[in-house]
Amino acid sequence: MTTSTTPRRPSRKTTRSATTRASAPIAEDRGSDDASARTRIDSSANPVDARITAEDPDSLRGLFRDMLFVRRFEERTAQSYQQAQIGGYCHLNLGEEATVVGLGAAMRPTDYLFTNYREHGYALAKGIEPGRVMAELYGRSTGTSKGWGGSMHMYDTATRLLGGYAIVGGQVPLAVGAALAIDYRGEDDVVVCQMGEGTTNIGAFHESLNIAALWRLPVVFLVINNQTGMGTTVERSSAEPDLWKRAAAYRMRGERVDGTDVLAVREVAGELIETARSERRPALLEAVSYRLKGHSVVDPAKYRTEEAVSVARSNDPIVRWRDALLAAGVLSDQAVAALEAEVSAEVAAAVEFAASSPHPQPSSLFDYNYATPVAGDSRRLPADPLFTS
Repeated sequence: MTTSTTPRRPSRKTTRSATTRASAPIAEDRGSDDASARTRIDSSANPVDARITAEDPDSLRGLFRDMLFVRRFEERTAQSYQQAQIGGYCHLNLGEEATVVGLGAAMRPTDYLFTNYREHGYALAKGIEPGRVMAELYGRSTGTSKGWGGSMHMYDTATRLLGGYAIVGGQVPLAVGAALAIDYRGEDDVVVCQMGEGTTNIGAFHESLNIAALWRLPVVFLVINNQTGMGTTVERSSAEPDLWKRAAAYRMRGERVDGTDVLAVREVAGELIETARSERRPALLEAVSYRLKGHSVVDPAKYRTEEAVSVARSNDPIVRWRDALLAAGVLSDQAVAALEAEVSAEVAAAVEFAASSPHPQPSSLFDYNYATPVAGDSRRLPADPLFTS
């Protein structure tokens, strides 16, 4: 039982109702309101049929389609990388689709999202056109960052995806800054800051949570715990491997959710987001999932045992969600086949758009160094002479 010796702070009156709670099984409620965690029971032992029958079938099928699209998009990304169409580093969301889509369904279009470098699926879930995402991967001028960012630096102000950050934890202080701006302006948007489990061990993580809690900022910190930071397990890198418990140090609400359960992610993330919106109470959400491939496209993941690989595959969120919908009669085999064909065609169209888009012009290399012109800014390209006659 997690306890807190700190006095509770008075809460602001809720002005907007929290997300309607689905009938998902909950293991237990731990601790006080300021430092609590609800752990979702493994859905393989708890059928999701009750939740499915309470939902609109079209909505459920939409969640499946979105998850399937992220999967096929990432698989095609890996193929393009192996064909040398995509350069640099490339990290995929394979195995994390339920968290990606569940979070996207919980956020408003006007909410802000900061991510780490494993962000292709989040870009799609935020509403960026697939062709623009693929074009950025291809380094083309029609991409989200005009081809200069690549896989790790997606950015789109229209959908409020504010990065894509290659430095581990680089996005966390910036997300808190955005939440401060929202609070300063009196707006009701929320910032979600996604990160990997390794980020919870760096200084900026703790500094950011501390400031967010002190100033009661509208931000939800989402830790994607795929149980392996690059090649090291969480248990070997974190003295406290239950990452949601770190919220207690800041009198912040902590939650853990099954990251392979799209409905559970949508529910808990939605509740935390709405609480941050209406009560200005930040929170920490740990979503536990399984990374189906290596850390990056070029990582063969030889550090994994056969047993670990088998467990990851048996917890494939796409398969589990498909089978649950088939069992409930929401999907049929014919409908699955039709969705597969539809998604494949859309991914192929994104690839075609990217491949046919122009490369950035070398003359534009320095166009986005500064937001405004800077005196003395050098616009020389490599090998250009320092002085001209």
